[in-house]
Amino acid sequence: MQDANDNPVLDISEKGRAKDGTVLSSDRRMLMQLLAFGGCLDTGKIIKELEGSGMDLVLYADVNDPYGVGLLAVNEDPGFFVGELREFLARPAFTGLVPKPEYTMLGRTYSLGYEADLERTLVHGPREKVLNPALKWAIWYPLQRNKLFETLSEDERRSVLGEHGKVGFKFGQAGYGTDIRLASHGLDKNDNDFVIAVLGEKLYPLSILIETMRGTKQTSMYLESLGPFFVGNVLWQTPVG
Repeated sequence: MQDANDNPVLDISEKGRAKDGTVLSSDRRMLMQLLAFGGCLDTGKIIKELEGSGMDLVLYADVNDPYGVGLLAVNEDPGFFVGELREFLARPAFTGLVPKPEYTMLGRTYSLGYEADLERTLVHGPREKVLNPALKWAIWYPLQRNKLFETLSEDERRSVLGEHGKVGFKFGQAGYGTDIRLASHGLDKNDNDFVIAVLGEKLYPLSILIETMRGTKQTSMYLESLGPFFVGNVLWQTPVG
């Protein structure tokens, strides 16, 4: 494809495919960022601030830190995270907290190329998942692939990813949990490739899901690292509207 000046046009839009085979594209993506803090002695003050914020946010109690919390922010605009959110976190309810940057995660939604509803895949679906009041437990973690994965043929990669995806699909069909997959290429200080979240009504099925995925080729052969894991229970979340 060339532009009006006969220069090549680089298409970086997300792709999908309609039922009739038509290729779909979208430039919309949702960004999600998890920030973790310690030293939280009064979650009530934080919740009061969140209730009047008008932002899409989730506050988690950190299971592994009795004084820890995690704050998930959701927005399409990257400027939100260095503008409106940054100003919001300068309020007194947050400034006394102790940041835990080792748990900071930032990623963007993406498509796999076959989705028939790109808007739901990229924007509405992920937002509804993290704000679903029935999904009270969450495990968030970064993931870095072994670079050897990129040397596999397209068919080999499809097979590896398909095996991994079937595990998640079975757990989802059984009502044990759902997942969020975000790309973090160039967005993560440790060069992680993805941010993953598994969400569910109960915690132990999420742990079993991750355990089961350890047996797939992707995890056992083609992952460089996983974690650290942030395990949270929802204290407050923006009502889905």
